[in-house]
Amino acid sequence: MIAAVRQADHAGNRAQAVRDTARMPVFAPRQLCLGASVIAIGAFDGVHRGHQKVIGSAVASARQRGCPSLVYTFDVPPKAFFSGARVITPVEEKIRKIAGLGVACAVVAPFDRDYAARTAEDFMAELALLNPQEIWVGADFRFGAKSAGDVTLLASRFVVKVVDPVCCGRGEVISSSRIRRLLHDDPAAARQLLAHN
Repeated sequence: MIAAVRQADHAGNRAQAVRDTARMPVFAPRQLCLGASVIAIGAFDGVHRGHQKVIGSAVASARQRGCPSLVYTFDVPPKAFFSGARVITPVEEKIRKIAGLGVACAVVAPFDRDYAARTAEDFMAELALLNPQEIWVGADFRFGAKSAGDVTLLASRFVVKVVDPVCCGRGEVISSSRIRRLLHDDPAAARQLLAHN
């Protein structure tokens, strides 16, 4: 079951604000310890059809294993922090969409200068508190300061499942970067890629 470690910090207060808008428990980093879990990790900005495949795969695996599914995500998305990219979905909306996919709980990490400076090893130590039976990510997943961690490093410590990119009907990969462009050039096409299956 879910056991939360209470922390009176900014991250905890932000997680509480997000929790109030969601239909699932939402935690700050290191607030949660689990006996077992299946985790989907990503920025999930837009919760587009590719993200839905990653999250849905984790939810299905967790159900088969009889343990909680968990999404680990960030507020703001790293691309917004580093390069000022447009945020497609505010964190409250993102969490509502993730909850709608059947996820048991979420961790929302405040992505700021301190968080960006965390080592890959520190991030993996935090994940270990969640006792993941599997971790589901996209092929381009990176973590830790200067993006030092990748899927290979993550797989040296955990069972990692990599989800192939999802393509639209025209054969183009669905990505948050592409959706940001389409929101400017072709909003109707962007809405199709953001649609929930």
